[in-house]
Amino acid sequence: MEIVLNVLLVLTSLLLIVLILLHRGKGGGLSSMFGGAASSSLSGSSVVEKNLNRLTVFTAAIWTVCIIGLGILLKV
Repeated sequence: MEIVLNVLLVLTSLLLIVLILLHRGKGGGLSSMFGGAASSSLSGSSVVEKNLNRLTVFTAAIWTVCIIGLGILLKV
């Protein structure tokens, strides 16, 4: 069980990194400095952004469950 949770934790961690980097920047930070301003005019529909947000929250919930499960397994 511990190996399954470890593998799931690594996969969700990598997926979270990718999903967070896919989000559009809200401010004039690094994303606009590296060409984010040009892509903001070509932004997708709000449905895509909502689905990306939902997928990110779902992945973060799985990641949190893995962390808590590993903590419980390793404590015993």
